[in-house]
Amino acid sequence: MMRVEQKGNVKNSVGRLMFVLLAFMVQVGWIAILFVWFSSYSVWISLCSSILAFFVVLGIYNGDSNAAFKMPWIILILVFPVLGVCIYLMLGHKNATAKTRAHFEEIHHNLGRYLKQNVGIVSELEQMDWGIANQFRYLSDQEGYPVYDNTKVTYYADAAEGLAAQIEDFKHAKEFIFLEYHAIQEAVAFGQMLNVLAQKVSEGVEVRIFYDDVGSIGFINFGFIKRMEQLGIQCKVFNPAIPVIKIFMNNRDHRKITVIDGRVGYTGGYNLADEYFNITSPYGKWKDTGIRIEGAAVNSLTTMFLEMWNTTESGKTDDGRYLKHTQEKFAGGYVQPYADSPLNGRPVGENVYLNLIKNAKHYFYGATPYLIISDEMMRELCMAAERGVDVRLVTPGIPDKKIIYRMTRSYYGMLVKHGVRIYEYTPGFIHQKQMLADGEIATVGTINMDFRSLRHHFENGVLLYQCEEALAGIAADFAAIFAESTEVTEKYRQEKYAVIRGFNSFLRLFAPLM
Repeated sequence: MMRVEQKGNVKNSVGRLMFVLLAFMVQVGWIAILFVWFSSYSVWISLCSSILAFFVVLGIYNGDSNAAFKMPWIILILVFPVLGVCIYLMLGHKNATAKTRAHFEEIHHNLGRYLKQNVGIVSELEQMDWGIANQFRYLSDQEGYPVYDNTKVTYYADAAEGLAAQIEDFKHAKEFIFLEYHAIQEAVAFGQMLNVLAQKVSEGVEVRIFYDDVGSIGFINFGFIKRMEQLGIQCKVFNPAIPVIKIFMNNRDHRKITVIDGRVGYTGGYNLADEYFNITSPYGKWKDTGIRIEGAAVNSLTTMFLEMWNTTESGKTDDGRYLKHTQEKFAGGYVQPYADSPLNGRPVGENVYLNLIKNAKHYFYGATPYLIISDEMMRELCMAAERGVDVRLVTPGIPDKKIIYRMTRSYYGMLVKHGVRIYEYTPGFIHQKQMLADGEIATVGTINMDFRSLRHHFENGVLLYQCEEALAGIAADFAAIFAESTEVTEKYRQEKYAVIRGFNSFLRLFAPLM
């Protein structure tokens, strides 16, 4: 179930999305009807359909995904063999053709050549804390994202502050500005940004904007691209929704990245729409955060942007000119930007969260707008609490999507039973996605604690260690959030009625699609 952001005032493409979804359902339904019709005329076709369903179920069972992801598909296919297989082939398996995955992998490999790990930095981390070093080594060795020690980090507990800082940095751009966002609304906040971007284009600065079609479909239509191009801004859309069966459509670009001259970068939870900055308030106070990084680590954000941009290019491009060798020195802390892709079969974002939970000694704090987690995540959170770690999770007090909110709450009972403390952000909707362990290591980025972010979307984050000013800001922000929020731990500690437990179990069957 692809989520659509709040509808804006500018002409958008919601009608197109509804038509796409309707066309998709008609096509799946027609395929299922044909199978059933043919099966009624031939025992052999019916038998083949049953055999196909059996082998699909067997393949799901033997897959490397977690049980929470497998079981809903197995149940659906066993109850509705033909329809279940059709839906699974569209939405359940790795949603890209071999050609698409190969194209992404080639781009990732070509850009990865520009990211080299300084082994001396890893050695420094090993001398300080081998467990911490292992967390950074995982991203460096297995995913190709270096850890840097020459980067300044600024944390913004208010998304509006981050936006203002971005616009100010735009004014100093000399070479290029790259923007990649899941959702863009052509309204007040983006308008403030656009005025400066247009001015920079007139000064000869290269400006590119890359956005996700489904993420922005409630705000803008394809006319947005033409309007940007008229201003001299290069603009592309990722994975447009079209009214035909397209198995890759379920994978969305959920990243939020800004790069300025390869020397300054921004990321965090907020998109470029008014509600993220409380210009409009459909869900009470919107709480979101972001970070600014300056220095060597920006190269990783640059390659992430170019990776997604180049998916729309047919040939190789000269990307090395956008990667910078920072001469200015920045003291303190270790910074490691990283990305996650649904096409390589590795849940990088989830693994980063799991590593933080596993290694937490005193406390682990997490904030997420949606809490729809795997068995592995549930177990690690519960085990951390049981071994004495103060585990606290914050979710919204006012939901943006009620069915997701109900599903989020369905996980509370098991968590609090094992000692996890749950808070709901009373003033409104908390959208930030960040984790803090022991006040010394944290991650800030775009990755929700739900299946859609952890399994289906292109995401990004930044792992921070000993960045004293930023970590102090994150810790202070969590303290302020706890003070404003309502702790609901005791409310969910008691066993619920059997009918409620049954309804929660039923809801969680659909978790992989949420």
